[in-house]
Amino acid sequence: MMEDYYTILGIPRTSSDKEVKQAYRKLARQYHPDVNPGDKEAEGKFKRINEAHEVLSDPEKRRKYDKYGENWKHADEIEKAQANRGNNFSHWFSDGDVASFSFDFDGVHTGGLFDEIFSGTGRRSGFRDRPVGYASAKYPVEVSLEEAFSGATRYLEIAGAGANVPSRRLEVKIPPGVDTGSRVHISAGRGHQQDIYLEVTVRPSSMFRRTGADLYTDVAVPLFAAMLGGEVAVPTIKSRVMLTIPPETQNGQSLRLAGQGMPRLNSPEARGDLYAIVKVMLPKDLSDEEKQLFQELKEGRIARR
Repeated sequence: MMEDYYTILGIPRTSSDKEVKQAYRKLARQYHPDVNPGDKEAEGKFKRINEAHEVLSDPEKRRKYDKYGENWKHADEIEKAQANRGNNFSHWFSDGDVASFSFDFDGVHTGGLFDEIFSGTGRRSGFRDRPVGYASAKYPVEVSLEEAFSGATRYLEIAGAGANVPSRRLEVKIPPGVDTGSRVHISAGRGHQQDIYLEVTVRPSSMFRRTGADLYTDVAVPLFAAMLGGEVAVPTIKSRVMLTIPPETQNGQSLRLAGQGMPRLNSPEARGDLYAIVKVMLPKDLSDEEKQLFQELKEGRIARR
């Protein structure tokens, strides 16, 4: 179960907006990656603190969170389903056919609250009583990280079920934000006694490492820029951005680019962060003059001890 946002910030549910902000600022300073270079535990804590603050500092998001807890992102779907129980989601395909379409949030069926609300009777979302012989089929689907970022389209050939139920070719939309293990559910419809599950695998990227909605990438930084400060170009999924390197940046230090990560599943307007991991480049082929400068720097540092 997801850790409660109020617990993360160490505040009661009755806290004012000002108290939320004060708690966030205190914890953000304590766990900021720049204060804890290389500390993965502190980095994870910092991410959870930011996530909690993002929700509790927004009145509408906080209202949804207080009402629905960890399912707050799906509040609109829940409330719509409550007003119109029993309706399935629909998706139009290129051949004009309509098939039922739903998504298993975060790769698993939501269960509990969603089951009851969407079915109106406690059965699972989108699944009415099935006739005897109703089956399901799983289709593995592989997408690139770029496709997982933007969303993708795949085509499936669904075999017929007798003379009265012809084969069908379905165009399936894979939503932005999917990750390895995510599942897309489709009902074949039109007499097919079958539910279809697309089981998604996201291919590893040579440039980015992914943790949830956050991305990590190594960035080469010249020694003089790490010591004196400067700017370097950092790749993102769609482009390149300039990153300011603070003076005395350490090798292995992570610098956060807010909102440059992956879309969040079912909330594609919200994105994770991109963390640039500094890899300091040491100069080669030093001239005699450069070697002398480094020697003077070494002697000066020793004298200061």
